[in-house]
Amino acid sequence: MTTFTFQPATRETARARIGLQGPAGSGKTKTALRLADGLAQGGPIGLADTERGSALKYAPVPGRPELGGHTFGHLPMDRHDPRDLIKVVRAAEEARLAVLIVDSWSHFWNGRGGLLEIVEEAGSQKGAGGTFGGWRTGNPIEQEMLDALLNFSGHLIVTMRTKGDYVIEGKRVTKVGVKAVQREGAEYELDVVMDMVEGTATVTKTRYEPLNGQIIHHPGEDVAEMILEQLGQGVDPVQVIVDQLVAEGLTYERALELHGQAQARRLLGADLLHPKTGEPAKLGDLIKEYGQAVKPPATTGTTPSEPPTGQGQGVPPATGQDGGPEPVSAPQMRMMHASFTKVGLGDKGDRAARLHATALIIGRRIGSANELTKDEAKDLLDTLNAYGERENAAADFAAMVQGLETDAHQPV
Repeated sequence: MTTFTFQPATRETARARIGLQGPAGSGKTKTALRLADGLAQGGPIGLADTERGSALKYAPVPGRPELGGHTFGHLPMDRHDPRDLIKVVRAAEEARLAVLIVDSWSHFWNGRGGLLEIVEEAGSQKGAGGTFGGWRTGNPIEQEMLDALLNFSGHLIVTMRTKGDYVIEGKRVTKVGVKAVQREGAEYELDVVMDMVEGTATVTKTRYEPLNGQIIHHPGEDVAEMILEQLGQGVDPVQVIVDQLVAEGLTYERALELHGQAQARRLLGADLLHPKTGEPAKLGDLIKEYGQAVKPPATTGTTPSEPPTGQGQGVPPATGQDGGPEPVSAPQMRMMHASFTKVGLGDKGDRAARLHATALIIGRRIGSANELTKDEAKDLLDTLNAYGERENAAADFAAMVQGLETDAHQPV
């Protein structure tokens, strides 16, 4: 007999699902790229382009950094079969994209090879029953596309074209608003929907209270930061696994279970900072390392799910003394590498320079980022992000660090 059990609910760190809708020229593509820059936190961005390469006008110009531009992977799409979009999502998963932009999603509804065309063709077959019968073919394809998009492991931004919506009352025609070129109710699948007009966004639907009813001129990284803050208020699933890894009493069997959990939830490739060294690492590699450290001598051989050989030893998590300062949080740790990358210190060989700069900014020496308090991490990230937005971020940050070092050696 099947039993059903309710478990305590937690809000885990999720991924943004954003829709930008508006007519041609309203700023959807530019806004999508601006939002993606903030959401990616230094990670890779990919854009599936159905708009005849229009997104390329926002890419950097080689040798002309003064012209600006957004860095992203570009994938042109001439046909718009929803099944091809499913393949694009799979490719984005394999590339570990932090953000996937579909520009525009409308083409997979009414574009060449889109869902409406598939339904029409299926319904025209002998005995199919016309358009109504064609939806027997179209509905499963559309559902598979939605499942692929909504289950994508990174952040998702889709753009949608709009057209005027009218009501006819007798001889009077009244314009009542705009309607997205997509199946009715598609916006309910998304967390945030913004209506775009000449670069200005009106938030018409949101699950994030701070954005409710907002009208934002040229939304970008500030809005992305607000969304990330909302997403980060839940339990970080990566940190939950890390906490169990570094806790006392970890067993090899438990490490295998954690590996299975991470694999099932597509977290093995999640970025983090090593809890002992502070170096950038992947969750899957960390599980393997800690699992091997507690592997019983009698256990030999490997299985596909078994963590392979590693060098590290289990260490306790970084926690403050009772009543002491709150330790650095998991989201802060995961943002640090991206923030250091923006100021030119993201490479593995820059660890000493990162620690030196951190010590000068927070006013004390540390052996790893894991030793930071939450307040110190906030101050560090605020400084990194402030310099990371500058045109000459690396040079200005280096000059600031040099100034702090000079001040530190001045006689009191």
